[in-house]
Order: sequence, then structure tokens, then C-alpha cells
Amino acid sequence: KLHSIDTTSVTLAGLAIMLLPGIGVMSWKEVEKRVQWGTLLMFGIGISLGSTLLDTQAASWMANYVVKGFGLDGLPSLAIFAILAAFLIIIHLGFASATALTAALLPILISLLSSLPPELGVNPVGMTILLAFSVSFGFILPINAPQNMVCMGTDTFTPRQFTRVGLYLTVIGYLLLLLFAATWWKILGLM
Repeated sequence: KLHSIDTTSVTLAGLAIMLLPGIGVMSWKEVEKRVQWGTLLMFGIGISLGSTLLDTQAASWMANYVVKGFGLDGLPSLAIFAILAAFLIIIHLGFASATALTAALLPILISLLSSLPPELGVNPVGMTILLAFSVSFGFILPINAPQNMVCMGTDTFTPRQFTRVGLYLTVIGYLLLLLFAATWWKILGLM
């Protein structure tokens, strides 16, 4: 560790220096035009939400509520994985970014998997890593990922066609996740 100043302060100081008159790296008008403020705010809010959920113990409270309420503490690890992966795929329909979804829900998933009884044999770290795959399944709606919106911008297909193909891809991907979870990932000790 070189110094006791946190990364955020160093980054903001560097940005302020770049914007000073006479330095000439960038003017504020250029920053206003070139920076995607919506994306920046979304990442900041998502990361803040995740940190707050962990710091206030809200993630643990929600995890205990979900485990007890849905009876996850009595299911085998593959069933828990299948339910949580399906939940993440469905909830992704309401998020325009996998990063925001991950930042918001990852702390809850970690707490949830850590609160499961040890006799179930669930590897919380391994299953969290594997569940992160299902977060990237933003294939169904054009608004589920920036790349989807770029594809829709080409006007080569309709939103209905996009959704139909996306549903097929999502189902195939989900089934492949379950297949790997039941076989290869179990052998590797991730499940």
C-alpha cells in the first residue's frame, strides 16, 4: 500500500486536474457530451445498493427470509441452483444491465447461500460464481443489454423476432447450466 488515501479520492483528484484550465486534456463541455451519465449513475447506484445491503445486514435478513419462506433449506443443491438461476433470468427482464443486476443481487445471493445448512453440501462461493452466468442471460428483450439495443438499431428484425429467438437461447442456456451443474461443476466441487 503506497498511501492511506482511498481509490475514489485519487480518481476524483486526477479527474479534477485533467479538467483544470490550461492542462488541456479535456474541457467540461467535452465531458458533458462524451460521458454516458446514465450508465455512470446506474453503475454507481447498483454498487452503492450492494454495499448498503451488506453494511446494514439487510442482505442477511433478506437471505434468511427467502431461505425459510421458500423452503430452500431442505432442497438438494441442484434444485437450489435451478431455482435461483431461473429467478435471476426472470428478474433480469426488469434490468437494462447485467452489471446493475449483479451489484444489486450478488450480496443477497452470497448471504442466502451462506445461510443454508452445511449438511446440504452447498459451496457458497462456487454456486455464486455459477449463478453469475445466469445473470448474463439478457437475451429475451431488446432492453436487457446494451448489445441488444445496438442489434435492434440495425432494423434488420422486429422486437417480436428478437424476443422469440431470445426465448429459445435462454431456455437452451438454462438447460445447459443445469446439465453442467449436475455433472462437470459437481466434479469440480463448485456445486
